[in-house]
Amino acid sequence: MHDEPQSQIPTETPTRILNRPTTSTTTSGDSPVPAVPAAAGPAGTVWFTRLLVVGLVLAALNLRPAITSLGALLEEVRDGLHMSGTVAGVLTSVPPLCFAVFGFTAPRLARRYGPGAIVCAGMVAITAGLLIRPFVSGTAAFLAASAFALMGIAVSNVLMPVIVKRYFPGRVGTMTGLYSMALALGTAVAAAATVPMTEALGGGWRTGLGVWAVLAAVAVLPWLGLARDRGAASHAVAGPTAGPAGPATAAPVPGLRLGRSRTAWALACFFGLQATGAYITMGWMPQVFRDAGVPAGTAGLLLAVTMVMGVPLAFVIPGLAARMRNQGPIVVGLGVCGLTAYSGLYFAPAEGAWVWVVLLGISNCSFPLALTMIGMRSRSGAGVVRLSAFAQSTGYLISIPGPLLVGVLYQHTGGWGLPIALMAGFLVPQMVAGVIAGRDRTIEDEARMRD
Repeated sequence: MHDEPQSQIPTETPTRILNRPTTSTTTSGDSPVPAVPAAAGPAGTVWFTRLLVVGLVLAALNLRPAITSLGALLEEVRDGLHMSGTVAGVLTSVPPLCFAVFGFTAPRLARRYGPGAIVCAGMVAITAGLLIRPFVSGTAAFLAASAFALMGIAVSNVLMPVIVKRYFPGRVGTMTGLYSMALALGTAVAAAATVPMTEALGGGWRTGLGVWAVLAAVAVLPWLGLARDRGAASHAVAGPTAGPAGPATAAPVPGLRLGRSRTAWALACFFGLQATGAYITMGWMPQVFRDAGVPAGTAGLLLAVTMVMGVPLAFVIPGLAARMRNQGPIVVGLGVCGLTAYSGLYFAPAEGAWVWVVLLGISNCSFPLALTMIGMRSRSGAGVVRLSAFAQSTGYLISIPGPLLVGVLYQHTGGWGLPIALMAGFLVPQMVAGVIAGRDRTIEDEARMRD
């Protein structure tokens, strides 16, 4: 498996602040921590904080429509590009592959150009990829254009927790919940609206997919302003910070090796297994219902219900997790909901469809929980960026075979019994890894215990 980037992160970059630190503590929804700067900007002004919040929300809205819009129209895309079930499985495995490969590059790029500039470039890549891919003529070109958009999503995925940790260190749970909620909203809207928009625009799947480039283009605008804050942004990756895990420190423990950290590996496995379930759901769930006799529009709406469950819960769960010393009980609760949903899909997919998608939507909220735990398992901004890159990139590598295997099983068995059983099976090790990752310790603590 890959290890985390080893290059050192500079810590001396100065940054201006909006609010001067005090000796008081900040609670308000997260664990008590020393009061620290709420946000920083090129001129230390309030507008920067507001622009940052708008940028985070707009970026999060664009982190999944490239995937869920395709899931809603997968049958039409397969017919239009003459894909087999196996090739469609490869297509649904492209997101985690891109997230793993390009996610590892995010810390190095952020150190060189600043995370704001990289997220801005990511939004541009998403826009270009979504605009190009509907109008190519072959499967290979379609995959390449999709990969370009997913490259932008990958680097933004890794840098979101980093930006939150630096600029909102006393509000990790709240801010993680905010952009997780926006991410879930974008996911749900794309799933629900793609088929109706396609029909309204003339029934062509190419137009139905391409329209999402407009939303991505809007997200570029605030990041054009944030990208210019290179000095403060570089400090966001490296500088002192504090969070629910403990007091602020200037940098992680020297010689910190995430490949030797049990917590880092547990987080990577938990992240990877929850991503496996999420991308199987986004890529294949509408097809499960369509094969059970559910109309295409209703199947897309069912997927949207699964995704929209994450809107309120993605805001509630990170805040709840940040107040708890151990997040294991939340991990188990979400896993049980998923097991119940898959059991229902196995025995009565159409009859209880609305119940199963609600339970599955609750289970899929493991994603904001994983992001929150990444922010809580390190004491420093530098530690968070390395842990985020390691956990997400390694996790996405772990998740690659899942959607592909589902496609192969579906094609060779002609039904959904065995694929659904496989989906349920993934939840058991996910819960085990999540319980380990949820323990009240940091990667720096583990490094000191080894020394």
